[in-house]
Amino acid sequence: MQEQEAPCPKNCRLKRSCRLNNLDLPKDLDTTQIITIDGPAASGKSTLGQRLAQALGYLYFDTGVMYRALTWLALQQGISMQDEETLTALAEKVPIEVTQPTQADGRAYDVWIGNQDVTWAIRQPQVDDHVSIVSIYPGVRRALSQQQRRIGLRGKVVMVGRDIGTVVLPEAAIKIYLDASLEERARRRFAERQARGEEVKYEEVLQSLRERDRIDSTRAVAPLRPAEDAVYIDSDGKDLDQVFELALQIVRSRQKQAT
Repeated sequence: MQEQEAPCPKNCRLKRSCRLNNLDLPKDLDTTQIITIDGPAASGKSTLGQRLAQALGYLYFDTGVMYRALTWLALQQGISMQDEETLTALAEKVPIEVTQPTQADGRAYDVWIGNQDVTWAIRQPQVDDHVSIVSIYPGVRRALSQQQRRIGLRGKVVMVGRDIGTVVLPEAAIKIYLDASLEERARRRFAERQARGEEVKYEEVLQSLRERDRIDSTRAVAPLRPAEDAVYIDSDGKDLDQVFELALQIVRSRQKQAT
């Protein structure tokens, strides 16, 4: 593969790791140290990913933060969320980095754009309102998938998303597809939002997830689906500990088989 390199902002603290190069699989990479977790919204991917990463000592990487980072930057620059061409160009040229957390303030990782820590900035309500629009653009998805792959190819990572095992890192030896019924996922999301003090109706949450499922499963680029070699986990009727123990057993079994 011909080397590609993304321009780094001046004084970027991550110049070496910002480069979008060497996206082929390194010959000495242990692919059992790349764990992908895909699945629909509110299936519990993030919780499972964090727990697995902590248990294994790996980087936890929720790939959705890259779309949030791009959305935040676009808002800062006054770019319209309907300007697909400009958003795609931005995704192609701006390096986004995800690393182990450097501060004990509740973060699960650091998110950097150049030399700027945007870990909490990307959680602002205005980002919530626009990220779903940005994430459907094919050019944006392709560009950010490259950046996700760059990080994943370092190994010792648990990557969570919707197309990691199928598109971003199909070479990963351990792939999990975490699922639950629409109704179960709506109940969980409804309970989460109530716990945060939000006034919301269950029917609204249910409809929102139904629409998100439709968008994710029918988009032109990287539609949501299990990888052919993914282990399917249905979390209906299982609590968090049961899902975690099952997933950890799968990981350790696959890693043991590879030794």
